Amino acid sequence: MGTIRKNIRASRTPLPKSPTGISGLDEITLGGLPRGRPTLVCGGAGCGKSLFGIEFLVRGATQFNENGVLMTFEEPVRDVTQNVTSLGFDLDSLVARKKLVIDHVRVERSEIEEAGDYDLEGLFIRLNYAIDSVGAKRVVLDTLESLFSGLANHAILRAELRRLFGWLKEKGVTAIITGERGEATLTRQGLEEYVSDCVISLDHRVIEQVSTRRLRVVKYRGSTHGTNEYPFLIDEDGISVLPVTSAGLEHQASSERVGTGVKDLDSMLGGKGYFRGSSILVSGTAGTGKSTLAAHFADAACRRGERCLYFAFEESPHQILRNMRSIGLDLGRHVASGKLRFHASRPTLYGLETHLATVHKKIADFQPRAVVVDPISNLATAGSLPEVRAMLLRLVDFLKMRQITALLTNLTSGGQTLEGTDVSVSSLVDTWLLLRDLEHNGERNRGIYVLKSRGMAHSNQVREFLITSRGIKLVDVYLGPAGMLTGSARVAQVAREAADELKGLKEVARRQRLLKQKRQAMEAQVLALRAAFEAEREEVLSEVAIDRLRREKAGGDRAEMARSRSAGTGTARGNENGHGMAAVRRDREILR
Repeated sequence: MGTIRKNIRASRTPLPKSPTGISGLDEITLGGLPRGRPTLVCGGAGCGKSLFGIEFLVRGATQFNENGVLMTFEEPVRDVTQNVTSLGFDLDSLVARKKLVIDHVRVERSEIEEAGDYDLEGLFIRLNYAIDSVGAKRVVLDTLESLFSGLANHAILRAELRRLFGWLKEKGVTAIITGERGEATLTRQGLEEYVSDCVISLDHRVIEQVSTRRLRVVKYRGSTHGTNEYPFLIDEDGISVLPVTSAGLEHQASSERVGTGVKDLDSMLGGKGYFRGSSILVSGTAGTGKSTLAAHFADAACRRGERCLYFAFEESPHQILRNMRSIGLDLGRHVASGKLRFHASRPTLYGLETHLATVHKKIADFQPRAVVVDPISNLATAGSLPEVRAMLLRLVDFLKMRQITALLTNLTSGGQTLEGTDVSVSSLVDTWLLLRDLEHNGERNRGIYVLKSRGMAHSNQVREFLITSRGIKLVDVYLGPAGMLTGSARVAQVAREAADELKGLKEVARRQRLLKQKRQAMEAQVLALRAAFEAEREEVLSEVAIDRLRREKAGGDRAEMARSRSAGTGTARGNENGHGMAAVRRDREILR
């Protein structure tokens, strides 16, 4: 079976395609329209069928060197050229350079007399001449409904239409035929969609007073294609289709870090800030500083030399610039240097899909490295919550695919659980910062903490922050006896503790002085006692010496008396003198 599958894949021949040059459409059709085959573009009035065909011809002539023919049955040549001049399409120049032929076939019911059988051979001859005159590879017929309205015999027309589609195939031109939408069919006649190899349906719908244009590839013979409805825009650059309809998970994950614009907040995120290409959600109630934090992020990106695109759904660019100047952020200089660009609009200006297509187009034009969407919660006014979530899912995926760091702000309604969002996108983002009010002692302060940050170590502390004239400043965490203190309670507690510390220092100094005084008194007492001891010692020694001398004298007297009485007294006196001197030495040692 594996060998059979390999052989089947090897034998596949891709269908030749003709690129349209219309932004996004070639991605949906995987290369463009079927080359050498007819494509039906159908839809109601005002959905962009004629412009679709004209842009197909202009892009072919200017980008792919394929000349074209426009055969219009509704508008004269002058009106056609004037209508697309505002889009930058210079049809007169293309006609003059033999890159394009425009032929207006006038079909007026009042000017036609039908009799018997007839055919559209004259139309074929006219079209063939136009194709051969410039060697056209592309043909647009706009619109076939004019033929049916001008001719009564629809049976002949239906048969001739079949022949026309076959003839275009034989001619080998890539053709677009436009048609009006029918009630139960893609076209009013219900035939063109069956004989066309590719059918594209354009739709311009209005839901709750908000209009959105959508495109869908109904069928494409011989090729796979996107089958969903795709929003598309018509602006000064023509048609652009948004090809992303589902979230992909194939984006790269960068390890590079980018600063938040607030140094202390960087330290809460591992000291380095956000990951490059990640999505950041900043949520909180009104007045907590979400837009201010977003402005710091934009300012940091521009100071790094990167481009930042700021989508504002609540304030005008001038108001944002003025407000940020009050906190020391001069975003105006980044606007002047071309690093920062604003796109401001009300969410109700158009539908969600058109908003998303606009974001895609603006990003493709500006090529930013950072994007701010402020706030995403306002988009809920342009659609239901499931639609908003789907739109934001596609937006986040698109930004990640391009490695664009995105910061989204979200307004949390009062009374709502803070750890949640109105549009349920918290699970889509990589980093979630929660700003909250900290009410204590009759005052309101601001706090910030990191609810989650994938792939990095981050702080689990609630930090008080101040919005000062020099931007956001985070205050160190301060824990008092009753928990974390903020605002005046923190200031009062710091003052009390400072006073207590000063009081303690004074008490220590007092006790040190008292100890010093006691030591000095003790040392004085010791000196006095030593002096008294020495005095007494000298007195005792003196008395001992006197007593010894007295005894010596008494002993001498007794010896003299004994000598005078008898003989042999010399020996007795010498012994007595020796004993007397030893006694004096003993007495002195004892006193020492």
